[in-house]
Amino acid sequence: MTQIRPQDFTGKTALIFGASRGIGLATAFKLAEYGAEVILTARDQNDGMQAADDIRAKGGIAHFKRCDVSDYESVCSAVQYCQKETGRLDIVVNNAGVIEPLSYLADSDPELWSAAVDINLKGIYFSMRSAIPIMRALGGGIIVNLSSGAANSALTGWSHYCSTKAAGKKLTEIAQLEVAGHNIRIVGLSPGTVSTGMMDKIRKAQINAVSNLDPSVHIPAEWAAEAVAFLCGPGGVEFAGSDFSIKTPEGRDRVGLPSN
Repeated sequence: MTQIRPQDFTGKTALIFGASRGIGLATAFKLAEYGAEVILTARDQNDGMQAADDIRAKGGIAHFKRCDVSDYESVCSAVQYCQKETGRLDIVVNNAGVIEPLSYLADSDPELWSAAVDINLKGIYFSMRSAIPIMRALGGGIIVNLSSGAANSALTGWSHYCSTKAAGKKLTEIAQLEVAGHNIRIVGLSPGTVSTGMMDKIRKAQINAVSNLDPSVHIPAEWAAEAVAFLCGPGGVEFAGSDFSIKTPEGRDRVGLPSN
């Protein structure tokens, strides 16, 4: 195994969407550990404020801003808050996402299906639309979009999730082409199955093969957070515009994670 090399984000600001739990929370802790000033956003204000308090208790610099990524004005407000509070916008992590409705397409709730599109897909667009102009003006930045193996799969009961992740992957590719001349890096991260509350919902649904995976194959959220940090560091340059995966031994080795 390659030893993890801690990144140095001292003096940089990281804005993390969907940061009150799971991968987003682990990423906020990790980037703060590596010196970044972090702005956590989430719909749940109580959980978000508690998360920021916990980071500060460990010596990090953290703020919380309530945000609903399905609302463009809310996303703009979070981006503006970050710039106003810190004077910078170096890193944006688009982690907010939902797995509901876990049901076959013909039985699905149209409102929940549409909400998944608003959060999983439009949320990424809203974030990039808000952040890219500021990053251009500031001379550069990094955006990490949380992706999934579902972007390349057809899984029963996941019509919304596979579709939105596939579209998000294409958004990452196109956005990188458009910002390549502005010192902005946009990259996707496909972490594989992760031990989070979302995985608990998938297991209970028993709707496709992912529900029956042995819990031992799921990686901890901290591994995904370490991969985000890697992509925000010098090692992430070559993966701009792509969907970097830590499901493979090669990907994990690049980050310095255990290969199995």
